[in-house]
Amino acid sequence: MFKGLGQLGDMAGMMKKAQEMQTKMGELQEEMHNIMVTGESGAGLVKATCSAKGELKGLDIDPSIFNSDDKEVVEDLILAAIKDAQQKANERSQEEMSKLTEEMGLPKDMNLPF
Repeated sequence: MFKGLGQLGDMAGMMKKAQEMQTKMGELQEEMHNIMVTGESGAGLVKATCSAKGELKGLDIDPSIFNSDDKEVVEDLILAAIKDAQQKANERSQEEMSKLTEEMGLPKDMNLPF
């Protein structure tokens, strides 16, 4: 790459890689707001949609669950769907980060601040 510069050439290459990584991480950070995942509970009676950042974006509740007098069941279903969506968001975020680190030639399990 930078022949004749020895370790300085290696350092320049590492700095370039670090800068490239920073740019790609910034792009991925933005993309995570647009990637949506859906969690559900009650066999699909309640669905929660989150961004890959874990931000709740929407709820879809089947009206049939409101026919019950059991308010606690409805609340539990809603919470379960939200938790499922947040778990899926976390998994998707890890997946996307793994892809990025692999593209950059870094170890797949490398945990970078995100």
